[in-house]
Order: sequence, then C-alpha cells, then structure tokens
Amino acid sequence: MLDIVIPVYNEQENICCTIEEIEKKVRTPHNILVIYDFEQDNTLPIVRELMIKKVNLKLIKNRYGQGVLNAIKTGFASAKNEAVLVTMADLSDDLATVDRMYSKIANENYDIVCGSRYMCGGRQIGGPLFKRTMSRLAGFSLHYLTGIPTHDVTNSFKMYAKKLLDNIAIESCGGFELGMEITVKAFALGYQITEVPCTWRDRSHGQSKFKLWAWLPNYLHWYFYALRRRLFYQVDIKF
Repeated sequence: MLDIVIPVYNEQENICCTIEEIEKKVRTPHNILVIYDFEQDNTLPIVRELMIKKVNLKLIKNRYGQGVLNAIKTGFASAKNEAVLVTMADLSDDLATVDRMYSKIANENYDIVCGSRYMCGGRQIGGPLFKRTMSRLAGFSLHYLTGIPTHDVTNSFKMYAKKLLDNIAIESCGGFELGMEITVKAFALGYQITEVPCTWRDRSHGQSKFKLWAWLPNYLHWYFYALRRRLFYQVDIKF
C-alpha cells in the first residue's frame, strides 16, 4: 500500500477537490494523511466531514512544530506502508502519475521516484518566472554535473520507499528543500532513483506557502552538497 502525505494550512478552497482527485486517479490502495498545524485551520471541518465516509482518510497534527517541513516529517513518521508520496493540497501536482510511480517502487525496486517537470514529457504551467528558471537550472545542472538521475531535483512531488526514509537523517530546517536533501543524500549513499514525467500547474485558489527568498539558501546548501560529494568521489576514483 501507499501513504499519501498532504501538508495543509488553511486549504478550505482546495482540499475537497484534492481528495476527490486522489480517489479518482489513484488506483493503488492508499491512505491519505492530512497533516495540520493548529486546530483553527479551516481545512479541518471539511476533512472531518469527509472522514465519515472515507476510512482511508486521516487527520494528523504536526508533532514537530509548525511549518511545512515539520508537517512532511510528521507524515513520514506516521506512514506505515511501503511507499510514501508527498503532494500538495492545491491541485498543482499530477496525480495521474501516482500509480506509475508506485509501480517503480513496488515492482522495480527503486527507492525514490521523482515527478519531473523538466524531463521529456514533463511540463510546468504558470508560477513565477524567477522561481521556474532557478528550479530548472538547478535540476539540469545537477543532473549533468553529478549524474543524479532526475532533471527535477527541487520538485517536492516525490515518492519514497519507507525503508529509505527510515534510514536518512533529515537536517533541513526551512521548507520544501527537504525533498532535495533526501534525494541528494540518497544518491550519495547509492540508493536507486528514477523519474517520471509530470505536469505541474500553479494553484488557482489560495496563496502559495512557498517562501523563495527565505528558503533559497537552504536549496543552495544541498546543491553544493551534491557538487562536493561528486567532486570527492571523482578524486577518490582518480587516486
């Protein structure tokens, strides 16, 4: 089975449609873990109403402190099944690819499957130009300079083998760079990583929680971590 982790922060306008999309497009048996920060979050009444009929839908309070990073960590800690997907509540992620992602973990023994906007067949629709440019540049440069097997290392839409998550120490302290940290560390440790093309669409309702300028130093930290690891690896091989 699959655990789908959704961090939320006042997603009243989106959460019902997101859950409906999951149930419509994901055929893999799954649980949906909605992770929230505070009891006044306007997402909660809607989820509680849906839980009456959906036994696979669970509300879990963030156990590590507020913020999206801690919400995702709470989801990882709460997951019980062999694979864990991180997706957002704003319908930006391409849920039609989830079954294919799961198959690569369950049947092909991959440890991380990255949803990729920048490989052949992937698309990114909308979003700030600077953010899109930086993300694409980071993905392509790390792919070609280090050999990491994804063109989209910064995308949060990833599926992880639970056994991997149980063996990776998370150091991130900002936000969505968590997915990049896990991927570059897993690559350095020899875990199996692949990607599938996906379409990302900018949200149509609500305000994005992405904090580009606050989190950019954290992304750069893991970018240069990957480059350093590659350099040291090449030096070891040479000598």
